[in-house]
Amino acid sequence: MHLSAHKEELVSMQPSSTILSYLKQPIQYVPEPTIDPTYTPLQAKLSLKFSKFDDTTRLVERDHFGPLLVQKPFYPEGREVCHVVIIHPPGGVVGGDQLEISAQIGTSANAQITTPGATKWYKANGHNSQQKIRINVNKGGSLEWVPQETIFYNHAEVEIDHQVILEDDAVYVGCEILCFGRTASGETFNHGQIKQRTSIRRNDKLIWLEQIRLLGESSAMNGSLALSGRTVCASLILTGKMIPQPLIDLAREEAEKIINGIGQVGISQLKSIVVVRYLGDSSEVARHVMLRVWGLFRPEILGRAEIVPRMWNT
Repeated sequence: MHLSAHKEELVSMQPSSTILSYLKQPIQYVPEPTIDPTYTPLQAKLSLKFSKFDDTTRLVERDHFGPLLVQKPFYPEGREVCHVVIIHPPGGVVGGDQLEISAQIGTSANAQITTPGATKWYKANGHNSQQKIRINVNKGGSLEWVPQETIFYNHAEVEIDHQVILEDDAVYVGCEILCFGRTASGETFNHGQIKQRTSIRRNDKLIWLEQIRLLGESSAMNGSLALSGRTVCASLILTGKMIPQPLIDLAREEAEKIINGIGQVGISQLKSIVVVRYLGDSSEVARHVMLRVWGLFRPEILGRAEIVPRMWNT
């Protein structure tokens, strides 16, 4: 993919024809690579720090080791929000690879982080792959963590640990779309293991903890407490403010229209967190649901217009 050809802009979600136009384009699944048995696992680290100066959020530090880096920051919404794209040049994570990403959002700084395409986790090849994500948002700051979908190839062995620490009124919005197996190529995820843990703390108090272990060969993976036989699940987590009930009702109606009776969608508001879920068999539908609900809630949570990240449209 030639990244320099991407325009640094965002596309309005109104009308929704722009979203529908790219959702009609099938995701291109590449053949699984042949792994050299002598392959040496990669270790990659990326550390980012954002600070606010004179109404402008700047990426003031970016340290990386190995194949993890970011493009030049851009400002499609004006100087208050700094957008960056995390790039993993190998294009996929091989068994034994270890990735670490950390982001520090300074006081009153605002950032959005995304990826240029799907993250692919290849089969284990006898080794576990790991990803650690550490996010800290200081008071008055905000981070939107909105990578594109994650695809787990059959026989993948993956551990993902995602930790978020918030200070005072800091805002975190996180989205993930998980695809189990390359269904477009006729592959199912019937062997392998996915372990994922997500925790969010505010002022040292745990406000969200979610952990799951999925075994591809286990019948429990298809049970009602796991995937219910579906191949795609997606979550949108928003912290910071309570959402008015009429807006939640509208979001539920819009999400139900999108899935059109195929799959399941739900929206729950706890005391300090709103969680949106999708369970089905289509990553395109998952994208549409996440974008639409995020677009409805974004003005309420962040005071900014609904948008589609340009990288989600390439």
